[in-house]
Amino acid sequence: MLEINAAAQTKSGVESYHSLSRNEAYVWMPVLNYTGKHGFYGEARYNYEELQTGSLYAGKNFTGGKKINYSITPMLGVVFGKYNGGSAAMNVDFEYERIFFSGQLQYTVNKENKEENFFYLQSIIQHIGISLIAYDKTGRVELVNNATKKLFQLRNINHIEALNSFSAELVQKLVTIKHNENTLVKVVDKDEILQLAIYATEFKVSNKSIMLVSIKNIQNELEEKEMESWQKLISVLTHEIMNSIAPISSLSNTISTILSDLKNSTLANQGNADEQEAFEDIDMALSTISKRTEGLMHFVNTYRNLTKIPQPNFSIFSVAQLFKEIKLLMSEEAVEKNIACQIIIEPDTLELSADERLIQQVLINLLKNAIYANEGRPNAKIMLKAYINKRGRVVIEVTDNGPGILPDVLDKIFIPFFTTKTTGSGIGLSLSKQIMRMHGGNISVTSIPEEETKFTLTF
Repeated sequence: MLEINAAAQTKSGVESYHSLSRNEAYVWMPVLNYTGKHGFYGEARYNYEELQTGSLYAGKNFTGGKKINYSITPMLGVVFGKYNGGSAAMNVDFEYERIFFSGQLQYTVNKENKEENFFYLQSIIQHIGISLIAYDKTGRVELVNNATKKLFQLRNINHIEALNSFSAELVQKLVTIKHNENTLVKVVDKDEILQLAIYATEFKVSNKSIMLVSIKNIQNELEEKEMESWQKLISVLTHEIMNSIAPISSLSNTISTILSDLKNSTLANQGNADEQEAFEDIDMALSTISKRTEGLMHFVNTYRNLTKIPQPNFSIFSVAQLFKEIKLLMSEEAVEKNIACQIIIEPDTLELSADERLIQQVLINLLKNAIYANEGRPNAKIMLKAYINKRGRVVIEVTDNGPGILPDVLDKIFIPFFTTKTTGSGIGLSLSKQIMRMHGGNISVTSIPEEETKFTLTF
């Protein structure tokens, strides 16, 4: 250590330390310090904690003592180089006869670490799949992630009022939502139904209240649970019904056979007319029981199809080819009933990844319903349209200009067993919905009575 005194008022020094480091065997740390006549202290260091790091400090020196001389110097400074930030330190020196002790306490706030942590958290927020939006009491948006922009199809959201074009009900809920509140908002975005699960938490940043809201579309999950519940119910019902019907059908057939033999034996012995009439009545009753049980067994077997759909065998195929094959299958029936068919594909080269056979089944079912609805109507028309929606998903629409579906019926048409046809089974649309769910998509319907009905398949 080299020390220079000037007029006993100021002191400058150059110190050199050698110390073990995590990365080097020894680290050289030169220190240049200056103490003014009023105890003001300045210090410059290099490689104090890590290589390529320097620091500048300023403080005030307080000294005292008789037998034991001491010097305490609190300091504030900056760190630069490999690390950048602010620092607080304190030098403490004790001297007793020839024994000298010197130490320094230092706390450094690394600005770069804060920035790295900030960008790290920003990256997580932007890549998370759940929509996140943070806003203050006035509705001004402080943070929004990519999932939110994708959900609402907006590039920039500076204020929650910007979501009015998407859903006024949603904006009202965001304005009134409370800390730790959960709620559900249903939004019909053109032909797509969204069930938005919303959760809010409130916190303060620099004495400013911020509401952080997570938004997730759970429509698929709700439909999945609904379909799963129906499948379990149908499975139990069909099992119990079949267990009861099968013995009745078998017994009625057996009794019918025994009765036939008894009837022939009685008539052979010249039975009277009353006995013959009684045999005929019993035979008719058994025949009715047998027919009804067979019809009920057929009914149950039909609904078993809802629980026995094969897993989709995915392949990539042309939508144009799919429509061509379906039109070929359905054109004869449509022509017979004087119904015009129109096909629109945008773009012409549009392809779909799905089970072609199952999707054909869905579209044929929808077209049969459309033909049934338009039968006997003037200027009847059915349109098949395929395109990519604003969310980048393939959409197929089946539209007809028939009588439409009443509003109170729309919410029920996908429920198993529900039908408005006199000869319908109520299974076609339920089956279609399940097939779409197995493809990770959904099916929805909109209808304006006496104008149009549109079924939308979204993949």
